[in-house]
Amino acid sequence: MGVIIYLFSLLGNWLDQKYINEHGLFVKILTLTGVAIAFYNLNRQLKDINSSQ
Repeated sequence: MGVIIYLFSLLGNWLDQKYINEHGLFVKILTLTGVAIAFYNLNRQLKDINSSQ
């Protein structure tokens, strides 16, 4: 979960440096996207665990 969020924030930081952006928009959007994907992945895994019991 943490790795996904970290990688998305790193990508956003890289994009903010490549395409000059004063507000850090890429890092904000991609970090929130990474959080959403991580929670989706966690939810899917928990459903699989609960259905197997």
